[in-house]
Amino acid sequence: MLSLIKEIANEKEFAIGNDVVHLPQFELSYQELFKRKVYTDKEMAYCEQFEPALLRYASTWAAKEAVYKAVKQLNPDPLAFKKIEILREKIGGKPMVTLPSNYDNLSVSLSLSHDGDYVWAVALVKENL
Repeated sequence: MLSLIKEIANEKEFAIGNDVVHLPQFELSYQELFKRKVYTDKEMAYCEQFEPALLRYASTWAAKEAVYKAVKQLNPDPLAFKKIEILREKIGGKPMVTLPSNYDNLSVSLSLSHDGDYVWAVALVKENL
């Protein structure tokens, strides 16, 4: 009976991930090496359109963390943060997520928000059956 319960629990069709970033803490780790390791060129180009860019980098980081947490519930394969790309259709537009091709069976819905010193991201990842 226990093995049946475990089997059913592992057959999820969707997963949720979230992340909260405290801007003053994020700023302490925000360095060029971190940027190059985590963000794609397109993400950096988007973030650098703003002054200061820190809020956009923090929201993109929160998004990557939320997506990562949800994806890992459905697919245990290694996934580098730089392979999770968060783009927007336009400034302030709907965030879109691009994952490597071995995750093509997943659809991602992403919501970002910020207030004061905090940035929050929630990702809903659905397995396309």
